[in-house]
Amino acid sequence: MLEIAGLQVGYGEIRVLEDCSLRVERGEIVSLLGANGAGKTTLMRAVSRLIDPGAGTISFEDADITRAPASRVVEAGIAQVPEGRKLWPDMSVEDNLLLGAYAKRARAHIDRSLEEVYALFPRVKQRRRQIAGTLSGGEQQMVAIGRGLMSRPSLLMLDEPSLGLAPIIVAEVFASIRAINARGVTVLLVEQNVAGALELASRGYVLETGRIVMQGSREELLASEMVRKAYLGL
Repeated sequence: MLEIAGLQVGYGEIRVLEDCSLRVERGEIVSLLGANGAGKTTLMRAVSRLIDPGAGTISFEDADITRAPASRVVEAGIAQVPEGRKLWPDMSVEDNLLLGAYAKRARAHIDRSLEEVYALFPRVKQRRRQIAGTLSGGEQQMVAIGRGLMSRPSLLMLDEPSLGLAPIIVAEVFASIRAINARGVTVLLVEQNVAGALELASRGYVLETGRIVMQGSREELLASEMVRKAYLGL
């Protein structure tokens, strides 16, 4: 479904990603692990076409999107839920959700998409008329995920969805990711909570200083001494 090959990305003269390659198959949850500054968000931004790669290719559904405009990427079926949620704080919850349905592929299904988001997040439905900036962090994260789903993606990329949330809310967010995947949406997950990320995912990659240094199944990564020491504290 998603194929990244030899990706190089930088900001000015600073190289952030170096020869990164990974793939995400349809129906999977794949976790991208790594410390702060490893390049995880940069990789997602390159896929979303918010930043230009210096080299390498990005393919989605067998189409080359390496130089495609961001609008075409969304129309193709990729949605990114950014780190920090990035809601419009002075707008209502429902208006924030509706802004996620601007893509042509999503406009004909707005009512159905809202129903699906509200079924997934009943608390969001209760707060739909509330100003988004007044929500708790967990509620805002639910709205951010819902906004991504409003574009009716086939691939949902989530950047640090548990960041700053209480453990009980993290469990709710992770359960929602599992439910989204069960509906047929493929997920690429960037998550500092490595144990939780690997519990969700079938496969994963480890990114260090801009390079993929390890990949494998959930079981292989959990058994890796490097992963256990560096990310699980074992």
